[in-house]
Amino acid sequence: MKGLIGKKVGMTQIFDLAGRLVPVTLIEAGPCFVVQVRTPEKDGYAAVQLGFGQAKSSHLTGGERGHLQKATPQPLRYLREFEPGAEESLKPGDRLTVGVFAVGERVDILGTSKGKGFQGGVKRHHFSGGPKTHGQSDRQRAPGAIGQTTTPGRVYRGKRMAGHMGSAHSTSSRVRVALVDAERNLLGVEGSVPGGKGSIVLVREARKQ
Repeated sequence: MKGLIGKKVGMTQIFDLAGRLVPVTLIEAGPCFVVQVRTPEKDGYAAVQLGFGQAKSSHLTGGERGHLQKATPQPLRYLREFEPGAEESLKPGDRLTVGVFAVGERVDILGTSKGKGFQGGVKRHHFSGGPKTHGQSDRQRAPGAIGQTTTPGRVYRGKRMAGHMGSAHSTSSRVRVALVDAERNLLGVEGSVPGGKGSIVLVREARKQ
């Protein structure tokens, strides 16, 4: 399975070949380096570990530096694992760029959504709130009843209520690749992707083709 680690740059818009205005998210994807290839015989599962982003050697532990030096001399900040494809034959030290993807291809973008802190039911779950008339004064953004009486006599687990919102793993599925700029290591995908500017995202081949 093709995949890269990237950093969200921001959103812009481009014109496609048909003259249609397309909103795109720019991702600085790669270059990524293969740090380790895990095998079922040795590790119990198959995976390819990629590294991305320059880091200061002094910011890494001795174990981290030793792990990276087996594949590449430069210190890398982010390490992530991807499921390998049956036809792939990668080895430690290989360099991957945005050239692995093509315009029109469908990809999945994995990231962490923006944190919103503690929010109520209206913002967090899109509740409609209470009535806006008939004498109500403090029920406009209240969630309403949360349970029953004697039976079952408790609140069900998973009840949608106020709480922490955002900062959760999120995936944008089957996003279309609209731009591939190998010179600047930029990948443009249609629409929005999880996270804020500068956040780390994973770009991989779409599971649902």
